Amino acid sequence: MQTTDQSAAPPLLAVQDLKVYFPRGGAGWSRRPHDVVKAVDGVSFEIARGSTLAVVGESGSGKTTSALAVMRLAPITAGTVRLGDTDLGALEGEELRLARRRLQIVFQDPFSSLNPRMRAGDAVRAPLELMAVGTKAERDTRVAELFTQVGLRPEQQHLFPHQFSGGQRQRINIARALATKPELVVCDEPVSALDVAIRAQILNLLAKLQRELGLTYLFISHDMAVVEHLCDEIAVMYLGQIVERAPRRIFFANPLHPYSVALMSAVPTVRGGRARAAQRIRLSGDPPSPINPPAGCRFAGRCPVAEPACSAEPIPLRELTPGHWVRCRRIDVVDGVAQPVLRLQDA
Repeated sequence: MQTTDQSAAPPLLAVQDLKVYFPRGGAGWSRRPHDVVKAVDGVSFEIARGSTLAVVGESGSGKTTSALAVMRLAPITAGTVRLGDTDLGALEGEELRLARRRLQIVFQDPFSSLNPRMRAGDAVRAPLELMAVGTKAERDTRVAELFTQVGLRPEQQHLFPHQFSGGQRQRINIARALATKPELVVCDEPVSALDVAIRAQILNLLAKLQRELGLTYLFISHDMAVVEHLCDEIAVMYLGQIVERAPRRIFFANPLHPYSVALMSAVPTVRGGRARAAQRIRLSGDPPSPINPPAGCRFAGRCPVAEPACSAEPIPLRELTPGHWVRCRRIDVVDGVAQPVLRLQDA
């Protein structure tokens, strides 16, 4: 995938043809060859500095594995991951450890991602100590600043995780991720384990920190309503591949891939809830196995509008209109406007 504006500044993060394969089975006396789970199979995207790309999809789509590969927490089988001028995939040992200052992650579960025996301030201070950032006095000052930035009181750094609510724990995780002043923050479903009322607070905090600090986010989610609140661009993944990518306004105004339309049909609304529920596109069957994915469109077996040709050969990701990329052979462009083959009212 390429940016449409060649005069734009270089992206902060550039992922090209990323593949993450995991061997499975085949060991022992049977001498069968190993099966290979193709968790991520040729994913490419870019994120401009100071913006947010949301990667969405159902469980098993490969979105979290893609994020972990960017963080070098999952093995990169093939492809490149570049942060600015740095090829993260080529780094090992001390070089990789030093590069981790520039990218940090906020995990999904605010409860299991904090050591219950470590005080909150020590948890936030840990990255500074591991990477030898500043003197002890400077680290203490930095931790107090971070607590204030994320909406906690500096004196709360002496408390243990069980003394905080779920939302407060996630604020601690965010403070820890910001400790080394990273350029890129990966958010792996950071609000999915929180109550609905608390989700909005954390999303507003992330947006505020981005404005104040110039952060760049790779935001992983399965909730379309959440990503609409925060993201600049959306990439929809299905069975290890990106099937659609577009700027937020364009995507929500005109989702094109049938899988994207099905996801959008499930977005809850306050007004018109019954009408939206009546339009819900309910997909039949399960996704194919990532061990032996189909030769053609990977969504064809569940797609309500698939044709026999959809299963015959691989479908490329095409830029149908400026900035709007889709992996579907059935979408046409008429007078400069892409025409979806499946619409909400068709359900």
